[in-house]
Amino acid sequence: MNYQILKNIVDAELQRFENISEEEWSYKPSPEKWSKKEILGHLCDSALTNIRRFVVTQYKENDNIVYDQDFWVKAQNYQNIPASEVIILWKSLNFQIVHTVENIPDEALQRTCDTTKTVPQTFTLEYIIQDYIDHLQYHLKAI
Repeated sequence: MNYQILKNIVDAELQRFENISEEEWSYKPSPEKWSKKEILGHLCDSALTNIRRFVVTQYKENDNIVYDQDFWVKAQNYQNIPASEVIILWKSLNFQIVHTVENIPDEALQRTCDTTKTVPQTFTLEYIIQDYIDHLQYHLKAI
């Protein structure tokens, strides 16, 4: 399974994050765009939502688990939290995902979850795990 890939991504990014100053973390290219810190906060929110998906889908088929990413980033006010605290949260959540995913039985990987806000559409747990990693890598490129 992909949990070792995720652990390697987190370890590599933590080293890279050491070279980013607080000013760089906080810089907003425009008022409506997220700063690097807010992008990382969004990845924390994504991790929180996906931990729930990874656990619930093992025992409850087709549950609808979604979130409003812009509202979550604003409500949690990542922009005004020290980058070091957001980094610790991101690291902890992703290591929890590694522990969760490595314990999912193979037979549970084909169970499904609805991750959509509008028209119901289900995805397998295996797909959602891979999609989480792809989404993570996509946003890390912006940091």
